[in-house]
Amino acid sequence: MSGNFVVAGGSKGIGLEVVNQLIPSADRIDVFSRSQGGLTGHEKVFRHDMDFTENDLDFSGIPDIVNGVVYCPGTINLRSFRALKPHDFVSDFEVNLVGAVKFLQGCLTALKKGAGDQPASVVLYSTVAVSQGLSMHASVAAAKGAVEGLTRSLAAEWAPKIRVNCIAPALTDTPLASRFFSSPENRQAMALKYPLGRTGVPADLASTARFLLSSESSWMTGQVLAVDGGMSTLRS
Repeated sequence: MSGNFVVAGGSKGIGLEVVNQLIPSADRIDVFSRSQGGLTGHEKVFRHDMDFTENDLDFSGIPDIVNGVVYCPGTINLRSFRALKPHDFVSDFEVNLVGAVKFLQGCLTALKKGAGDQPASVVLYSTVAVSQGLSMHASVAAAKGAVEGLTRSLAAEWAPKIRVNCIAPALTDTPLASRFFSSPENRQAMALKYPLGRTGVPADLASTARFLLSSESSWMTGQVLAVDGGMSTLRS
């Protein structure tokens, strides 16, 4: 899978794993992140400092032609509705939805040029909480629900030149979710909630993103893929 790719939030967690899985076949990978994180020096990887909650973002460093992009920044703000303040909803919306909008608008011209024999590809991330109505998830589920709406709307608007798909994971062992894995007991308790007997790891979500970026998924757009250990469909 050759080509140029841009990954937002590609220095940690799922985003870092996406970068690592793209390296063997990509021509170039541009990463936008607030820190170096776990990125190591590689001739194909170019990192740019960026905070998607800020305005007037500079995307001039990406190639003129981009074949695929992935937006990984997200939040896990789990509190009761009673404890949430309006600014919590605004903050989650800013990172999850508005940040994705800024990213896609910044990459759009290059994505259009990347639509050759195969459409260019966009991958966004949601959460299982949108479809399942999980307690204590009001703010993040509202923001990610907006991401799913954006996915379908842009998939329709940009077809057939650009495909847009979304991945909806359940709990994944990343730095963002580290508090849920703070002890062996917590880790085991979380694993027991899933029909497949474990929580997710970054490779589970990154490999799905890699598939959606590749020509193997060339007849897919406007889809929200549940990668959640069976949580959204099974009761065991």
